[in-house]
Amino acid sequence: MKPEVWEPYYLRILDYFGFSREDDEEAARLLSAILPRDDIALLTKLLCGASVVVAGNAPSLSADIKNTDFTGKIIIAADAAARRLQKAGVTPHIVFTDLDGLDDDVLELNAAGTLLAVHAHGDNMPLLKSWVPKMKGPVVATTQSTPLSNVYNFGGFSDGDRGVFAAHELGAESVSLIGFDLDDTSVDPVKHGKLMIARKLLHLIGHDI
Repeated sequence: MKPEVWEPYYLRILDYFGFSREDDEEAARLLSAILPRDDIALLTKLLCGASVVVAGNAPSLSADIKNTDFTGKIIIAADAAARRLQKAGVTPHIVFTDLDGLDDDVLELNAAGTLLAVHAHGDNMPLLKSWVPKMKGPVVATTQSTPLSNVYNFGGFSDGDRGVFAAHELGAESVSLIGFDLDDTSVDPVKHGKLMIARKLLHLIGHDI
């Protein structure tokens, strides 16, 4: 989704949650400054023309992994879903993360070649400063606000739907979703709001879940 198309949806998200655009843009500038490299060419190569599976981190992921054929697929994990995939013997090619679920296991995946699509927003600047300098493998930076020369906005809000939007934007042939439980009633109100928004956003690009 082009930034100009994304803009009205982003403004609604800011209004709904009371987030600050200025803080989002400050975080994007910070990430741009400390980004060790920009591997957008690799991300594009991985996704263009590919059959993609995007794994969310819902409780249903464990069962979905068992019922999914990953052969020949490019696998995108939403943040902590990367660890669950890895424990099941499935190594993600790409992890979309705003760093709140990051740990040393995911850094090891990155060092071994898994691309980290790192997201900057107003609430995670300390995490950016802490984690980004430790990333030894391929990295791409994302923002939900105004993109910069090395910080991209593909559309999407949470880790999972950002991965879906990026796959479509960068030319994936097909995109399937696992581990997306948008009806999860066990989450807190903020997370529930994010799930509702994810459903609406995914509908825009043809995913009705």
